[in-house]
Amino acid sequence: MTTSSPEAVKKLIDNMQTDLRSLSMECKKKFPPVKEAAESGIVKIKTIAARNTDILAALKENSSEVVQPFLMGCGTKEPKITQLCLAAIQRLMSHEVVSEAAAGNIIAMLWQLMENGLEELKLLQTVLVLLTTNTVVHDEVLSKAIVLCFRLHFTKDNITNNTAAATVRQVVTVVFERMVTEDERHKGIVEQPPPVPGNSNRRSISTLRPSAKDAYMLFQDLCQLVNADAPYWLVGMTEMTRTFGLELLESVLNDFPEVFLQHQEFSFLLKERVCPLVIKLFSPNIKFRQGSAAAASPAPVEKPYFPICMRLLRVVSVLIKHFYSLLVTECEIFLSLLVKFLDGEKPQWLRAVAVESIHRLCVQPHLLRSFCQSYDMKQHSTKVFRDIVNALGSFIQSVFIVPSLGSPAPTNTPAGGSGSGSQAAAQSAAGAGGSGGGLTTQAAFEYRGTWIPLLTVSAQGSAKATYLEMLDKVEPPSIPEGYALSVAFSALLDLVRGITSMIERELAKEEEETVATRSGSDPAPGPGVTAEMQGQSSEQEPVPQLVWEEMVNACWCGLLAALSLLLDASTDETATENILKAELTMASLCGRLGLVTPRDAFITAICKASLPPHYALTVLSSSATNLSNKSYSIQGQSVQIISPSSESHQQVVAVGQPLSAQSQGTVVLTAKNIQCMRTLLNLAHCHGAVLGTSWQLVLATLQHLVWILGLKPGSGGALKPGRAVEGPSTVLTTAVMTDLPVISNILSRLFESSQYLDDVSLHHLINALCSLSMEAMDMAYGNNKEPSLFAVAKLLETGLVNMDRIEILWRPLTGHLLEKVCQHPNSRMREWGAEAVTSLIKAGLAYKHDPPLSQNQRLQLLLLNPLKELSNIVHADIRQKQLESVLQILQSQGDSLGPGWPLVLGVIGAIRNDQGESLIRTAFQCLQLVVTDFLPTMPCTCLQIVVDVAGSFGLQNQELNISLTSIGLLWNISDYFFQRGETIEQELNREEAALEKQAREKGVALNRPFHPAPPFDCLWLCLYAKLGELCVDPRPAVRKSAGQTLFSTISAHGTLLQQPTWHTVVWKVLFHLLDCVRKSSTTADKEKIESGGGNILIHHSRDTAEKQWAETWVLTLAGVARIFNTRRYLLQSLGDFFKAWEVLLDHIQSAALSKNNEVSLAALKSFQEILQIVTPVKDSEKPDALAAMGVPVLMDPVSAASGPGRPLLRSDSLTERLARYNGAESAGTPPPGEEVDDSALWWSAWNTWYRTGTECTRPPSASDKLAFIPSQPFLTALVQIFPALYQHIKGGFSMEDLRKLGVILHGAVSVPISSDASPFILPSYTEAVLTSLQEAVLTALDVLQKAICIGPENMQVMYPAIFDQLLLFVEFSCKPPQYGKLETKHIANAKYNQIQLFAPAEWVALNYVPFAERSLEVVVDLYQKTACHKAVVSEKVLQNIIKTLRIPLGLKYACPSESTWKLAVASLLKVLSIGLPVARQHASSGKFDTMWPELANAFEDFLFPKSSAPDNLSIQEFQKNESIDVEVVQLISTEILPFANFIPKEFVGQIMAMLNKGSIHSQSSSFTEAEIDVRMREEFSKVCFETLLQFSFSNKVSTPQEGYISRMALSVLLKRSQDVLRRYVEDERLSGRCPLPRQQVTEIIFVLKAISTLMDSLKKTQPENVDGNTWAQVIALYPTLVECITCSSSEVSCALKEALGPFKDFMQPPITKVQNGES
Repeated sequence: MTTSSPEAVKKLIDNMQTDLRSLSMECKKKFPPVKEAAESGIVKIKTIAARNTDILAALKENSSEVVQPFLMGCGTKEPKITQLCLAAIQRLMSHEVVSEAAAGNIIAMLWQLMENGLEELKLLQTVLVLLTTNTVVHDEVLSKAIVLCFRLHFTKDNITNNTAAATVRQVVTVVFERMVTEDERHKGIVEQPPPVPGNSNRRSISTLRPSAKDAYMLFQDLCQLVNADAPYWLVGMTEMTRTFGLELLESVLNDFPEVFLQHQEFSFLLKERVCPLVIKLFSPNIKFRQGSAAAASPAPVEKPYFPICMRLLRVVSVLIKHFYSLLVTECEIFLSLLVKFLDGEKPQWLRAVAVESIHRLCVQPHLLRSFCQSYDMKQHSTKVFRDIVNALGSFIQSVFIVPSLGSPAPTNTPAGGSGSGSQAAAQSAAGAGGSGGGLTTQAAFEYRGTWIPLLTVSAQGSAKATYLEMLDKVEPPSIPEGYALSVAFSALLDLVRGITSMIERELAKEEEETVATRSGSDPAPGPGVTAEMQGQSSEQEPVPQLVWEEMVNACWCGLLAALSLLLDASTDETATENILKAELTMASLCGRLGLVTPRDAFITAICKASLPPHYALTVLSSSATNLSNKSYSIQGQSVQIISPSSESHQQVVAVGQPLSAQSQGTVVLTAKNIQCMRTLLNLAHCHGAVLGTSWQLVLATLQHLVWILGLKPGSGGALKPGRAVEGPSTVLTTAVMTDLPVISNILSRLFESSQYLDDVSLHHLINALCSLSMEAMDMAYGNNKEPSLFAVAKLLETGLVNMDRIEILWRPLTGHLLEKVCQHPNSRMREWGAEAVTSLIKAGLAYKHDPPLSQNQRLQLLLLNPLKELSNIVHADIRQKQLESVLQILQSQGDSLGPGWPLVLGVIGAIRNDQGESLIRTAFQCLQLVVTDFLPTMPCTCLQIVVDVAGSFGLQNQELNISLTSIGLLWNISDYFFQRGETIEQELNREEAALEKQAREKGVALNRPFHPAPPFDCLWLCLYAKLGELCVDPRPAVRKSAGQTLFSTISAHGTLLQQPTWHTVVWKVLFHLLDCVRKSSTTADKEKIESGGGNILIHHSRDTAEKQWAETWVLTLAGVARIFNTRRYLLQSLGDFFKAWEVLLDHIQSAALSKNNEVSLAALKSFQEILQIVTPVKDSEKPDALAAMGVPVLMDPVSAASGPGRPLLRSDSLTERLARYNGAESAGTPPPGEEVDDSALWWSAWNTWYRTGTECTRPPSASDKLAFIPSQPFLTALVQIFPALYQHIKGGFSMEDLRKLGVILHGAVSVPISSDASPFILPSYTEAVLTSLQEAVLTALDVLQKAICIGPENMQVMYPAIFDQLLLFVEFSCKPPQYGKLETKHIANAKYNQIQLFAPAEWVALNYVPFAERSLEVVVDLYQKTACHKAVVSEKVLQNIIKTLRIPLGLKYACPSESTWKLAVASLLKVLSIGLPVARQHASSGKFDTMWPELANAFEDFLFPKSSAPDNLSIQEFQKNESIDVEVVQLISTEILPFANFIPKEFVGQIMAMLNKGSIHSQSSSFTEAEIDVRMREEFSKVCFETLLQFSFSNKVSTPQEGYISRMALSVLLKRSQDVLRRYVEDERLSGRCPLPRQQVTEIIFVLKAISTLMDSLKKTQPENVDGNTWAQVIALYPTLVECITCSSSEVSCALKEALGPFKDFMQPPITKVQNGES
């Protein structure tokens, strides 16, 4: 219900009437005038009520009259009446029906009451109601009312005093509130205030509105009163206290700041009155001059007075808070004073209130900022802000360092405690029994024996003061111990909190704006531009950034000094936490503002606090020294950076080893250390971006802590608690054990959060980790202690979480790991380095980058590069790790390596022989994986690298199996090339074109092996070259395998090569290889190799290096020859084929002449192979010449298959290519249209053959003891080559060539055999078998003879030479050839002494008989065909044959083999039967003249041999032999003598003499009696005799000369018979009884037989043919015969009887011209 509602008005009227009635009643007796007034008042009210609609307004109008009765009532001074009246007046007032005049009257009345000391409380109430309910009271009335209240305040009554004080306060407030409302009302009306002159008089307030004027006057007088001056307006004041005045001033200033800020008059008052007043009062030497109260001041004059001082500080706080902007200079003075009050000399209470005041400032960051801007940043101004902070700092330090606090006067020493040591100790003991019932220890600070409790002062961020509020205290209070410190501590924390949150808010805002401008179209202006813009807007406003920096620069030293001391002294976890938080926020803020020194200082403080006291850590000490050496002097206060104390009253939670090069006992970690460590982690985690270079400090500290706690890195670099006991010295309490996983987790998260750092910060982090790692490495040098792996592990972790921008940190990261860590001598360190590098690479490759790696080749190569760099490190463990990771990369990312392949392959191939087997094995696994799975996915340009790498595995000598397998891989690779040939070729050509373009642009030549062959061919050439290298490896198995592979792949895949490339294959690959092999073979060691490593036995044919190389030589030569054979037409079109052919032949020759049987034989096989190429015949020519002559053609196995070494085609696309390379059709047909002229090649081959033959069959010189004698198979092979070779050269084969051939054949046949080989080669002596060599020799001649036979005329002159050659061989039957001066045993002796195993090898001559005999057969055979041939006739072939045969014929029984002379005879007979007719035919030409004497001699030598038949010859044998002799004589009688007229006379004479000799054969002396008849060769004699006689009496004598010969022969015969008979008779007679010697008897018998035969012959002969003399001689024998009758021998008698019988025909003279009776 409002006061103006009708009901309220009605009630008011009623009440007033009631009041008046009551008044009239009370005054009825004593004060009649009052009674009357009351009654008239009732009437008045009723009237007003009746007449007016707006009763209240009417009442107000008449209020003076209405109030009058009550005022009179008060005048009575009667308590009851007065109370009633005051109540009524108050009711009127409350309804606002009091006019100004009435109010004046009321006040005057109240003043009287006051002076009379009546109803004081009611008075105050009334004044209050009057002033609060309406605004009618102004000016003097108002001042009177106020003075009234003041006066009441100073009464003796306590209640009145207090009520009055409250009223005064309220009234003062009301005055100012009215002014505020007045201002509100006039807000809209803009007035032009008259200009105020500069030194305006303080009375000139004409410009103010009424309420404002009141307020002004009031405030001005308050200042006057406090200053103990007379008031201007408050007239009537009798007394006043400063304390009350100051409180009033404070409340006005605090409650109505806008009044002073908006009105110049008031601002003026502040500046001119308040500030000087405060400054004056601040001087402790104030003397009170006002009234009696001055004397009441209990303090001595020079001492500050607590109530005043405290109130002044409150006023100052308000001034600074609200009017700082108006009172810049004044505030500077106030603040400096405040700072001074903290001095140690000041009383405790003063320092406490000063600290509280400062705390009030500290919770207002914007104010602090203004200080900084106004003072610290001005040139000649006090550094107020810095001083405040430093003052707090030095205050805190002083509390700890100066044991007795404050003044010497004992009264001022508060009961609570001086901070002296003894009391502190007692206090700490007692503290336990405090509020917490003994369970909670009190929070406190303890430093070097000084113990100071920490009290809860005020909530965070609010400055709730205790002593500044003690307005009722007059005596300075006693301050509890630790109070001031606690406030200072809070102040510091609030200061830090306020500044940092303010600056950070503004920074954030600024960043948002920057982002906003960035996202706009204009590019963001740089910081410079922003500064300028701000400069324009307000000149004096500095750039915010500068202000912030100045603030931090001003405060950090003091803060740090105080905080680090507090941190060191703190024993309370919460306090510690707060201090750490403050240091952390400061560090972060400094970081954000880029203030490096303060940032590092705060971080260092946290770091030091994390570590055990006095822990030697260079990073920290170095950064701390530059701080502790400075001591900041602030107006005489010195802030010292205090070093931590060593006594720790902390709970120990861990004991561990310090991380240092020398082990130095153990160190202790306390709970506080762990707490600090967590702060450090927090700092790094949340503020990593601003740490910059101080990462180094943070990480170094963490590393040491981690080490002391025994955390070790696990996979991925995360740290895990190590094994239960790392060292004997690591002890962890359970408290910390449960913390460890958390700490390690935070540590990991810390590095995970590095992904949110910007690039620069990330680099700082990496650099810090690297330098930490360097330190750890230096420490790990030279000892085998476990190194600290913290840095390496964290580098790994950081790398792993920053994969998305790995490029920016990759180089520093991997560079450090590679160059330093991986090469470290400490194996654990190395191992981790490698682990880190490889994990990073694997992670980098596996990460899903954007763009993906396949499109970002540079990044991929960057990632793979460190893998390659690892190859430069010699340590095997590193290489092992490297290769294992390559294997993993291949398995996981093999398909996507792309351009990274060269690097990966480079790593696989970076093997050296000095690395162990296991490394090589791992690397090889990688290679196998590549070859089996990844060839198709890699760029073709890398294939060459694959070949090189595979080759290098072949060449390593650690592991033979790997070498062999890698050769297999090369084969697989070649297969791959073949299958994918077309694709590879296209890709390589594209690549080549690009490269050539580049090279042209740069103006350099393209540098590529085997350039200018096409790139695909180069790939093949590289493959061949690698295999070629392997073919000359020191290990035989590798050589063998490589050789087989090389030749197989050339033959299988050679079709793909361009024709010109073959040139390179031949010269650079094949011939080069042959050269190397030849060189190695000829210089190889002949020492015996005991065993092939392990227990492998080596076959004797391979037990020296020389023999092993021999095998390689064989393989290589055969391979090259085969290629020449199969690819001949292709090669021939190359241009220098002839030169190549010559070189090949040279190789074959040198191999053939090598002193190794295996090689030489193989060389000839290769020779044979290249000769099997048949020059193609023209279309319809006769079939193959060789075959025609029955020489078997050795079919080349390759060409017999599907064409020349051509594998089945795998894909159609290759067919065109094969068509292109039509040269590859090999020995089939030459390319169409080219007739190949081969003769030069074949002659070259012939020369080689000749040189080889000459060399190897040349006998050794006598001096050469250990001559090398070629083996039989070798010689056989050599000779067997000739027929094939001859086919190609027969066209130009000359006599000279034939002679050369002869020399070689002869030489070859003459070579003896080594005795240990002889059982295998020689037939047993009795068998007439030829060795294969001899067969071959004859075959060669046979081929030749057949070729001559069908050859042209001019070739046939060679017949005689062939005969000569063969006849030479025939002689071997009797005269085996000599091989130089070599001693050879005869074969029969050599045969059976094989048992002497180790006897030196002897040389055995062969059994040449079968060979000679076969040769003889050939001669005969050939002569049969060619006897009539011109050349044969003219070259006296027949004579030569006879001459040769004469040797065995002459030796007869002395021949080495009986068969020889028998064959010789047979041959002679055969040859003569053909040759004699020819000789007769050519008799006139004289070509045969010299033959006849030879023939005669031959007959002579044979029929009358010098050697006698062996004794053991059986009679049958003898008779057989005799029949041969008879055959010869028969030949003479049939073939020679009948044609005597064509034959030279001497020859016939010789024959006759021979027959003569044969007809009377003297007996051999050795016959037994029984054999005599047979052994006498009677049959032979008889035939001779008959032939002799037959020709003697031949009627066909054509020339007198012949007749003469036969007559002469007969007469010789008869004469000889006569002589024998005579001598016999004579001897018989002389001998008497003794029988004559056996031979004489035999002789006489023979003669007698001959006579009887002669008689027979004469009978048969026609008489006219017999010469008369002959008859006479025959008859003349008769008497002699008769004389023999007396002989005693019966045998003689018997023969005599036969001889005498025919003489009966002479008993009657014969009748001339008559035939004998027998017709």
